[in-house]
Amino acid sequence: MFYRIPKFNYYRVNSLDEALDLISKLEDFKVLAGGTDLIIDLKVRRYTVKNVVDISRIKELSYIADDGDKIRIGALTKLQAIAESPIVKEKAPVLAEAVREMASWQVRNMATIGGNLCNASPAADTAPPLLVLNATLKLVSKEGEREVPITGFFLGPRKTVLRSNELLKEIVIPYEPGCGTSFIKLGRRSSFTLSVVAVATLVKVEENKFKDVRIALNSVAPTPVRARKAEEYLKGKEVSLSNVAEAAKLVLHDISPISDVRASAEYRKEMSVVLTKDSLIESLSRIGIKVRR
Repeated sequence: MFYRIPKFNYYRVNSLDEALDLISKLEDFKVLAGGTDLIIDLKVRRYTVKNVVDISRIKELSYIADDGDKIRIGALTKLQAIAESPIVKEKAPVLAEAVREMASWQVRNMATIGGNLCNASPAADTAPPLLVLNATLKLVSKEGEREVPITGFFLGPRKTVLRSNELLKEIVIPYEPGCGTSFIKLGRRSSFTLSVVAVATLVKVEENKFKDVRIALNSVAPTPVRARKAEEYLKGKEVSLSNVAEAAKLVLHDISPISDVRASAEYRKEMSVVLTKDSLIESLSRIGIKVRR
């Protein structure tokens, strides 16, 4: 293990245009937002780069905006601002819930939502809530903008669809009233910990039948994933404990956990089923539907 940051060229930019112009010319660089992941990665030599581009002072990328039918979050918005935002609490409560369980207050006041996503850790805790909320990510370069659904953003551990000359600019979250959501995280400690497994769920119910179901997990595959088999099983079925329990078992079709220092693959599989069931029940309770355990 190494604990000294290797030498590199350091560039600090103050505007998005300046950042895009610089990264279009540089090679072998990493972008620094809050630095809570990158600094550690540099110290342990996960990355060795010639250049670091500090975008933390780009004020135009830090905001939470309510557009009525959607909310927009700038990529440099601090996690603590998201946890405390009345807009997020009202219109995307599952995201606020997840962020409150991330790291410590001090880290959340440095770390950004964009950094958590672009780091592309399989354990990224902002990913499951954004997956069930059908968020879209706006990516920008000197050539223009493009939108990518979050379901297509992650390619593998620490790999995304971001091109070398692109930055994540904004997260767009559709507002969907009348749904129930929840986020449950299991770690090796009760707080300040990485996920062993985390599950986010969203449910919509009409006439006591599931109209829509979305389930997402992290730490159980190379990327955060949607549990499509379980979702499809529940759609159109009556709300009942037996149906929820059966659907929870089907998450095993969409995950491929590994064993590591935090947990074994078998434990992750077992807890994925348990947490999915518990999260679905909690999501139902938040729209006034009680399912007896």
